[in-house]
Amino acid sequence: MSDVRATDRPQPAAPQERKAALRVRPTAPIVPPGNVSGNALMLVIAIMAFLACLTLGAVSMVRSTAQSWQSQISREITIQIKPDEKLDMEKALADARDLAMTFDGTTDGNIVDKAATARLLEPWLGEGLNLDDLPVPRLVIITIDENNPPDFAAMRKMLTETIPQAYLDDHRTWVDRLVAMAHTTALIGTGVLMLVFSAMVLTVIFATRGTLSGNRHIVEVLHFVGAEAGFVASEFQKHFLKISLKGAGAGGLLAATCFAIAGFWQSRSIATPQSDQATALFGSFTIGYTGYLGIAAIMIVIALLTTLTARFTVMRTIYEIDQIRSDPARIDTHQN
Repeated sequence: MSDVRATDRPQPAAPQERKAALRVRPTAPIVPPGNVSGNALMLVIAIMAFLACLTLGAVSMVRSTAQSWQSQISREITIQIKPDEKLDMEKALADARDLAMTFDGTTDGNIVDKAATARLLEPWLGEGLNLDDLPVPRLVIITIDENNPPDFAAMRKMLTETIPQAYLDDHRTWVDRLVAMAHTTALIGTGVLMLVFSAMVLTVIFATRGTLSGNRHIVEVLHFVGAEAGFVASEFQKHFLKISLKGAGAGGLLAATCFAIAGFWQSRSIATPQSDQATALFGSFTIGYTGYLGIAAIMIVIALLTTLTARFTVMRTIYEIDQIRSDPARIDTHQN
């Protein structure tokens, strides 16, 4: 009898069978990715991020080019000596250089020889020039200290007294014009950047709100089953953060790639007519590490903006749902 009772008792389940019984089915995301379509929003974010990053890089490139022009001009002055029948040009050039080097603030002097002068005039007068047959002025380039420039008035007076045919050009007029142009260009570029960034902000906000408005039923269902507003908002926030990161990353990387390709092309085509003209007009196409940091900052701003917009929109939707549920008249109107 005891044996029969012992055999009739249920035997404990094996450990593997117990684990299989307790195994939980993997959970699905609260916000179904298939229902909340983010392809259009991702494309809009990518386009606006590309335009904003491209504008930021262009403004950074213009500023650095203008500063480089200003620095190069302000580091040098030019002594121009006009030819004269009674003037020994080579001696006059050497005397002008030695006289300029006696002033404090000058660091180096270089006489532009006949071959270099002919090369400067080739684009206008052609090749094979004979400078002895033409009344072409000769130049002396003096390098100065930007932080401690020499006394230009005293230098000009002494040159005129020593060599009447000499004329000192300190490029002050060009520097002033270049500074004004640089400031104007920087202001225009900054204004364009602000307009593009404002358009990007408005586009991202409206696109996010439009995508959420089409999925209001998901918010309503989650809220009706007892999910708190913060929980629902955080789920949508995570979903739109992924969308914004993908879109902003694609636009920012595309803009960075464009600048990298342009800089590589410029470095590989040095001393060609196309590269020289592009460099003369736009300067170097490299934006430096600050430009790439700005592109990364724009990507982060777009992602945060989209995420916060999604959160505030969901919270507002839940607040409207609660207001409708608390007013029977509004419930009937909403149902109709």
